[in-house]
Amino acid sequence: MIVLGILFLVIGFLTGISILWTIGAALLVIGAALWVLGAAGHAIGGHRHYW
Repeated sequence: MIVLGILFLVIGFLTGISILWTIGAALLVIGAALWVLGAAGHAIGGHRHYW
């Protein structure tokens, strides 16, 4: 999810499409939050690790 967010950010920045920029930023934030929760040992969606 983090990689997809970065990809959308880059594509949105290069093409000037603001919706891709917004979606990329949201995916990046959500992916980072899930990564931190998974690294802290919290179960996410029934899984002990998220990656």
